Amino acid sequence: MFSKKGVRKFLFRWMVVNVVFLLIKLSVEHGQGEEGTFFEPTPIFYYLTAFLFFMVAWEYNDRLIYKQLERGGLDFKNSLIIFGKTMAVLVPMTAIIYYVALFPLRETIGIVCEDPVLEFRGNVLRAWLLGFAVIFVNLFYFTMKQKDELTRQMEDLKREMMVSQYAMLKNQISPHFLFNSLNTLTSLMYEDRDLASDFVTRLASSYRYILDNRERDLVTLQKELGFLDSFIFMMNVRHKQAVQIQLEIKVNPEKYVIPTLSLQMLVENALKHNRYSKEKPLKVVISSIQNDALAIKNNLQKRELKNGTTQLGIKNIKRRYAFYTNKQVLVREETDHFEVIIPLLDESITKMNLKAIS
Repeated sequence: MFSKKGVRKFLFRWMVVNVVFLLIKLSVEHGQGEEGTFFEPTPIFYYLTAFLFFMVAWEYNDRLIYKQLERGGLDFKNSLIIFGKTMAVLVPMTAIIYYVALFPLRETIGIVCEDPVLEFRGNVLRAWLLGFAVIFVNLFYFTMKQKDELTRQMEDLKREMMVSQYAMLKNQISPHFLFNSLNTLTSLMYEDRDLASDFVTRLASSYRYILDNRERDLVTLQKELGFLDSFIFMMNVRHKQAVQIQLEIKVNPEKYVIPTLSLQMLVENALKHNRYSKEKPLKVVISSIQNDALAIKNNLQKRELKNGTTQLGIKNIKRRYAFYTNKQVLVREETDHFEVIIPLLDESITKMNLKAIS
């Protein structure tokens, strides 16, 4: 019924309530020169109200924090909002309970005090100050916990990136792409030597791009589009009108960076998972969206794969993006089309993030 974690949390908070209550009780009695047992109406009332206020404020604050963490994390602005919401519950609750107890129900409860007004003010102020302290410490704890978790994730991603970087670069342009390109080139040598010459130039340009960027996980969008232009040319030569790749980029490609070979991988992904012919061509459109993302969209003509689909390519891209940004890679599949949306990364911000975690 109760989890061990929940029981430990309750016991810890109960211990905090006891410690704080005893400290306040000792300080108040010492200041007033009074001594009394705990088992009297007045100390019992203050103990129960202290327990109630602590538990309600702490638990409500926890719930607000967990909801915010699910939405994306804590920052200064939403921490202030959480603090305000918690105090908005605590302030009227303490004022109402102490007012009712010290005025209409004082004799019924058996609370002993010389000046109810002064007692009310002191109790409310003390409750608010303690609530302030509890909420502040709780927010600070979760903020540091979030920071430690982000640091751990970044370290894991850095290790993963170091291990997978070279494998990723080798796997993006797969060996069968090279063999198919050479077969296409062989046919062109007999059919159209000028086109064969252009094909060799584009093929050399593609592999030069891979070699030049083998140690870079990010490149400018301009460089990636330059490589993609050669790739599209070779696909058009190889597949004729069966594959139609269209670019609709309306942003300045020099301002943004993306993971190396990500566009080519997504185009090859569409070729791998779909049938295409001159009668039913595969249409791939790469377009910019609101200056902060690219959409790679193709019509669906699914083919059955012998070994099924592992989606390793898209998972690889998601992991690489997670290393640099909180923006998500979105995958959408409808009845007639498949679409992947990848964020455009600002080059200056990306450099700052890399320095922060290095």
